Amino acid sequence: MTRARTAKRILIVEDDPSIRELLKRALGLHYTVVVADDGLSALVLAKKMRPDLFIFDVMLPGKDGLALAQQLKEDAALGKVPVIFITARDGAADIVKGIQSGAKHYITKPFSVLDVTQKVQKILGD
Repeated sequence: MTRARTAKRILIVEDDPSIRELLKRALGLHYTVVVADDGLSALVLAKKMRPDLFIFDVMLPGKDGLALAQQLKEDAALGKVPVIFITARDGAADIVKGIQSGAKHYITKPFSVLDVTQKVQKILGD
């Protein structure tokens, strides 16, 4: 876990270690970042840490990002937490599913770290 100067917390769920580390380092400069590599452990972490923002890959082991977002949306304590998807699934139907599952942004890989950072800042009001 990376401690940052603000209390805003982000849970990143990404099964690719290099992307997970890239996002953790970039966002960890300004936020408290916790990471998970699968949907099931993310569910446990989400309930424990109560993040201000979720960043999910769509294709995850255990429980995919869409199912994870839907399950969290039904949780009274976590249902209003914004979601950003970062995924290789770039088809029109995939994007629609992502938005329907409650995503504020649906970013396709490869992505720009600056773009992700700007979207996070906009959502979290920084």
